[in-house]
Amino acid sequence: MKKLAAVLALGLAFTAPTWAATKTATLDVPGMTCATCPITVKKALNKVEGVAQVEVSYEKKEAVVIFDDAKTTLKALTEATTNAGYPSSVKE
Repeated sequence: MKKLAAVLALGLAFTAPTWAATKTATLDVPGMTCATCPITVKKALNKVEGVAQVEVSYEKKEAVVIFDDAKTTLKALTEATTNAGYPSSVKE
């Protein structure tokens, strides 16, 4: 019985919380003025814990971010771009 309890406890320790969800957000980043700006924006967003994928478009002046909402927030994403010199806002 103790082994069963230990196996269950170990299994629960490695499962993700059921309330965590992968979300996608599109950020408007109007301050990108050249073709190299998206590199800086992408690097800043990838440093945020919980970010799984980032695609940045200079032409559209936006960043699409896939992230774990249990590990980060939209505010943290916009702060990351702002701190990198590219203020952003969430597109609705």
